[in-house]
Amino acid sequence: MKRELGVSIYPDHSDPHEDRRYLKKAADLGYTRIFMSMLEVTDGKDKVREKFQGIIGYAKELGFETILDIAPSIFDELEISYDDLRFFAELGADGIRLDEGFDGNKEAMLTFNPQGLAIELNMSNNVAYLENILSYEANTPFLYGCHNFYPQSGSALPYDFFISCSERFKRQGIKTAAFVTSHSAQYGPWNVNDGLPTLEMHRHLPIDLQARHMFATGLIDTVIIGNAYASDEELEKVAAVDRYKLSLSVDLVSEITEVESQILAYDKHFRRGDITASMVRSTQVRVNYSNVENPPHDNEQEFQIGDVVIGNDKFGKYKNELQIILEPHADERKNLVGKIPKEELILLEFLRPWSKFQFVTQASN
Repeated sequence: MKRELGVSIYPDHSDPHEDRRYLKKAADLGYTRIFMSMLEVTDGKDKVREKFQGIIGYAKELGFETILDIAPSIFDELEISYDDLRFFAELGADGIRLDEGFDGNKEAMLTFNPQGLAIELNMSNNVAYLENILSYEANTPFLYGCHNFYPQSGSALPYDFFISCSERFKRQGIKTAAFVTSHSAQYGPWNVNDGLPTLEMHRHLPIDLQARHMFATGLIDTVIIGNAYASDEELEKVAAVDRYKLSLSVDLVSEITEVESQILAYDKHFRRGDITASMVRSTQVRVNYSNVENPPHDNEQEFQIGDVVIGNDKFGKYKNELQIILEPHADERKNLVGKIPKEELILLEFLRPWSKFQFVTQASN
């Protein structure tokens, strides 16, 4: 399934002109999805139409798909029925997210709405909610899943629980989404904003690393920045993430040579299929550079998890093979060329047999 990027806006809290600037910047960078909260609506149908129709129409001109986050109280506030979703279609929305669920049959019926609106489910519950809906013969092309976000520090999902919840949806081929958090954004839907991630482990990580981790799980199709407004730099960093190939940052050592820099920059690294527990091996580069000398570096050390090494001239046929260390060991036939930052070691579990990967490098001080 195609992988996408999204942003969030909160028309009940935000400036309409700033919303438009933000969406234009995001659209220019390739973002295609909007999460738009209606949970705070209290102004009645006419005011809501005036407020939301304009910004959704502008978003549609930019090519965005807009999903409105709603709760049962919204239907009461707007005096509309779950059996008639015309109001949301008139606003220009492409779908609605059900913050709270029903009995399964109701959700299944909603997927047959004549307006063709997507019905997005809350993914952050590891129960048979989705299976129940599907048992009522839901119209699955119009069924999406999206995790919650969590404004309070310490309240977001633990990683193992997130995986279990997400696997339920992915097994059924449902389009999935989850949230990462900006460190520049000032607000979300509520008056507590310690960031808006789905995963607690992401709350203080760089935003591009959050996105890379989400995509690396293979369980999330759409990564959405939960709070508003992410800085231009953050938008650009997330937009630059390769959504299909694992990217690893690496801090280079000062001793790195020209040939080692070329090997590191190779764009077709993959882990050998016959894996070993002690390291990730990228072996094609040793073939490509078999006739290029690579003298040993003048250092002896024990390599640590996340170190990136390249075989030197002492390594015979394995000269110029690139490896990522998974178990500490020493070997004078290998040159240390860089270190994957500590916070990015969470990505190493996704280097499976035949996994494709690449490096984003920065020089050592």
